[in-house]
Amino acid sequence: MIALLTGNVAVKTTEQIIIDVNGVGYQVAVPLSSFYSLPDEGVATLHIYTHVREDALLLFGFLTPSEKEMFTLLLSISGIGPKVALNILSHMSCTDLREALAQEDAKRLATLPGIGKKTAERLILELREKIRKLAPLDPTQQQNDLTSSAPLDINDDTLSALINLGYKEKQASAAIAKVHIGPDDTMETVLKSALKLLIR
Repeated sequence: MIALLTGNVAVKTTEQIIIDVNGVGYQVAVPLSSFYSLPDEGVATLHIYTHVREDALLLFGFLTPSEKEMFTLLLSISGIGPKVALNILSHMSCTDLREALAQEDAKRLATLPGIGKKTAERLILELREKIRKLAPLDPTQQQNDLTSSAPLDINDDTLSALINLGYKEKQASAAIAKVHIGPDDTMETVLKSALKLLIR
C-alpha cells in the first residue's frame, strides 16, 4: 500500500500529476487545491491514498494529511466515489468543508458540483459527528487552505468567462492550468494570460 511519495514532478496537468521517484513514474490524481500549490517542476511530497479496483490501482495525492483524512471520510459515504470526493475537495477547502458539515449547512454543501440536496443531507447525517471528533486544524493548515482557496475562485471565474467567450471547457481548463496564478493576480489578469495561450 503506497502512503507517501516524494520525487520530482515530471508531468503536471489538472487531470494528473506524474511523480518521478528514482526513475519510476507514479500517476497521481490530486484536488485543485493541491494542484495549484505544487511546483511545475522540482521535488514534491504527496500523501497518497491507494484505491484498489478489480481492473486498476489508482493513486490519489494530497499535500496535507488533513486533506487525505477528509478524502477518506468522504469515501466512507455510500454513493461517494474517489472522483466525487476529489471534486468536493477541489471546490471547498478542508476548513470550509469541516465547518459546513459541523454546522449542518446543507445549502452550502449542495452548491458543490455533483452534490445535490439529498447527497448534502446524507453527508451531514453520516459525517457531522466524525467531523466534530477530529482534531482542530493547526493554524498553518488553515492558512494553507485560505491560500489555496483564493486561486480556485479565480480559476472558476476565468473558466466561466472563457466558456462564455465560446471556448470548450476542456480547452479552457488546459489553458488556465498553464497560467501561474500569484497572490496578487485577479480574474482579469489570469483571463488575459489564458487568452494569450488560446490565440497562439
